[in-house]
Amino acid sequence: MNFRKGKGREDPEINLIPFIDVLLVILIFLMVSTTYSKFTELQITLPTADAEQAKDKPQQIDVTIDAKGNYTVNREPVSFRDVAGLADALQAAAKAANGGKAPAQTPVVVVNADQFAMHQMVIHVMEAARVAGYEKLTFAAQAGGSK
Repeated sequence: MNFRKGKGREDPEINLIPFIDVLLVILIFLMVSTTYSKFTELQITLPTADAEQAKDKPQQIDVTIDAKGNYTVNREPVSFRDVAGLADALQAAAKAANGGKAPAQTPVVVVNADQFAMHQMVIHVMEAARVAGYEKLTFAAQAGGSK
């Protein structure tokens, strides 16, 4: 029984406008609720020293680390593969400063690192000093707050 005599049957169609509205609301919700991770660097200010110089100066080993990752021990460039190699270089520098024999007292290892040097490089020097048996370690700082 066809009660609509003059009209043919219309094909059903999907109304896309409410679908687009729902998708836009979901998109806005996801954009607002998403947390974006920011990669930040640790901003530090290197210390400055205002103390007086010590009167009696013990034997010291100066270790310098530049921004490129180069190490020098008592102004001599050092290359090594591991911490034990750096420890050997520290012991050799102590013997060379004491005339080829082992020093009578433990020398002080002075670490002078560039402000752009990676902290892991400083940790390598600290570990090498421990392996070499040098318990006294200090860090060089800029005098008087000048940069």
